[in-house]
Amino acid sequence: MSKATRANTQSPARRGGDRHDLIRVHGARVNNLKDVSVEIPKRRLTVFTGVSGSGKSSLVFDTIAAESQRLINETYSAFVQGFMPTLARPEVDVLEGLTTAIVVDQQRMGADPRSTVGTATDAGAMLRILFSRLGEPHIGPPGAYAFNVPSVRASGAITVERGAKTTVKATFNRTGGMCARCEGRGSVTDIDLTQLYDDSKSLAEGAFTIPGWKSDSQWTVQVYAQSGFVDPDKPISRYTKKEMRDFLYGEPVKVKVNGVNLTYEGLIPKLQKSILSKDKEAMQPHIRAFVERAVTFTTCPECDGTRLSEGARSSKIEGISIADACAMQISDLAAWVRGLDAPTVAPLLDALRQTLDSFVEIGLGYLSLDRPSGTLSGGEAQRVKMIRHLGSSLTDVTYVFDEPTIGLHPHDIQRMNALLLRLRDKGNTVLVVEHKPETIAIADHVVDLGPGAGTGGGTICFEGTVEGLRTGGTITGRHFGDRAAVKDTVREPTGTLEIRGATANNLREVDVDVPLGVLTVVTGVAGSGKSSLVHGSIPPGEGVVSIDQGAIRGSRRSNPATYTGLLDPVRKAFAKANGVKPALFSANSEGACPGCNGAGVVYTDLAMMAAVATTCEECEGKRFQAAVLEYRLGGRDISEVLAMSVTEAEEFFGAGEAATPAAHRILGRLADVGLGYLSLGQPLTTLSGGERQRLKLATHMADKGGVYVLDEPTAGLHLADVEQLLHLLDRLVDSGKSVIVVEHHQAVMAHADWIIDLGPGAGHDGGRVVFEGTPADLVAGRATLTGEHLAAYVGA
Repeated sequence: MSKATRANTQSPARRGGDRHDLIRVHGARVNNLKDVSVEIPKRRLTVFTGVSGSGKSSLVFDTIAAESQRLINETYSAFVQGFMPTLARPEVDVLEGLTTAIVVDQQRMGADPRSTVGTATDAGAMLRILFSRLGEPHIGPPGAYAFNVPSVRASGAITVERGAKTTVKATFNRTGGMCARCEGRGSVTDIDLTQLYDDSKSLAEGAFTIPGWKSDSQWTVQVYAQSGFVDPDKPISRYTKKEMRDFLYGEPVKVKVNGVNLTYEGLIPKLQKSILSKDKEAMQPHIRAFVERAVTFTTCPECDGTRLSEGARSSKIEGISIADACAMQISDLAAWVRGLDAPTVAPLLDALRQTLDSFVEIGLGYLSLDRPSGTLSGGEAQRVKMIRHLGSSLTDVTYVFDEPTIGLHPHDIQRMNALLLRLRDKGNTVLVVEHKPETIAIADHVVDLGPGAGTGGGTICFEGTVEGLRTGGTITGRHFGDRAAVKDTVREPTGTLEIRGATANNLREVDVDVPLGVLTVVTGVAGSGKSSLVHGSIPPGEGVVSIDQGAIRGSRRSNPATYTGLLDPVRKAFAKANGVKPALFSANSEGACPGCNGAGVVYTDLAMMAAVATTCEECEGKRFQAAVLEYRLGGRDISEVLAMSVTEAEEFFGAGEAATPAAHRILGRLADVGLGYLSLGQPLTTLSGGERQRLKLATHMADKGGVYVLDEPTAGLHLADVEQLLHLLDRLVDSGKSVIVVEHHQAVMAHADWIIDLGPGAGHDGGRVVFEGTPADLVAGRATLTGEHLAAYVGA
């Protein structure tokens, strides 16, 4: 018998590679993790749970996913790595069994005005190819249907070096789909010049009223004053026609200002490029307020908001142009594509159908491809990112999800669960950070972190099955079966807020009376029109405090003390007690340690290798000069105060020598929203999503207003924290406020005094009020999807 034959007759041995079926983490110390060691099974669905701030994201995103990404980046050449973000190795002793990690997080998608749902996925590109093949009349290649591609024409002489040199005349044409008037943005701007400058003043007298342009020493202002195109000492109202034209619309030209070469450009194009080309929602509050005052955005009259040129709009397939197709609800577009019969592009049609069907399957069938990506919520953005992975041929990769059920109605959570299981069944490892019991229930493996949050967390409380979690005795296990009961009695409204004929987005002439003086919950499936009704019809204004899900913007220097305004009264109290300036007690101002400029750490750039952050040796991470730390208040220096938790600081500033009523009030609000464990000086960049949401809520509680509008305040909250949130909402209502909450969580619905349910479906299948009344009536009737799920939740 040959050797080959003998080998084939032997029993198959377990090969070395087959034993690597676990991701092993030993000694993880990222953020608040306390030498965490855990073994995660591969090709299974593992859910990480625990109270907000317990260390879930630190373990999953900042340790496992971060190290996987770092190791992949190291496989590239040093030259390529120079163009990539540098990633430091997480603080962990051992990480074994890692596979390629694909992170699908809740970061908002790019807010560029030209970014849409179609451009963010492959759907837009496939649709352009389809029209370039089947569109009548044929106008050109796929770029002719792209609103990001301008048409270009050029002509001139070129020299051809072939034997003897010859000069020939050549022309070049590229047909793009961009509307020339709005440059593919869909809207044009009308600028109120009176908001840009005071024409009774000269530039030398500070005529500009644009934020950040008031200083005479500012370079931008100096470019205009010393350009030579206008007289800086003459009032703007007395400019000649030529001076005014150069001042407002001058072409870019090089000028010398104080011996430095700079570019002069007219005021209007300068603002268009520097401010107006950015998404309004991504601007700082004072810049956004200026834009809202000075600029009127109107639909482009040439392309009617489609962003496309006339040629692109004239080419049609069965009477539908690409602008019509992109404006359709995706569920309708999928049906239209299924009806196309074109054997010449059959593979393309199949791929497009699968992509559009994935949108519907994932619960985003109510969107349209021309929807700006910057307007998507965090949950919607996360699900759009999932689209490209659903049809992927990759297997044995690690998918990492950050609360994929945020923004989903209980009806939609079932579909999301099915998608997570589908990814697992393709042979992938699926790691999910989640609070919703419906998703925890489908896990193959559960890792529960805690027992508390912040310094009280960072340890593994439980590992095992869902059944083991129920009986494990952890906070998550104890609250896993929590069910809020429907109220026996509800509060009586003190008045009504009338909404008449609401038509924002998909709303259909909605008339509804929102009761005041009570807790009102607006609910319905994702895309039914809840946010359109609440934010579109109850604009923030006099007496209305609106708290949405927008991300908190802040650098590593920002912390809860700076964000809430707490640091101002604290600095003043230190200054008064020691007879010095308040600026000394700011790590971003005069009191900053000179060695690290108040950052507490020193970053060392190692060229193509990852930058290394080391604790500053001069201040030992305290961020302040040694002289500043000699000043004390109540026996503590400023660095010791910033190291306190909210609970400690509330007691410290509440009585005794350090008593500071203004600081004590802010700390009380932070404690009310469940952030008592948070350190005052903890960088905002290290806060979890739930902590940021509650930090924003605590800040807005100081606003004077009679109506509070909250957008899904349970986002990122643990089951145990939801109960505390309900008590907070009750306190707001009992203090005379009206609270309107857009929410999917059944506990909040059951606790409401009044429910407004929109639907019955999403997109054009929604936009109507399908129920108004008390939670008890909604449960008894079970006439809507919300009613059915709420009845099942309360066990009715």
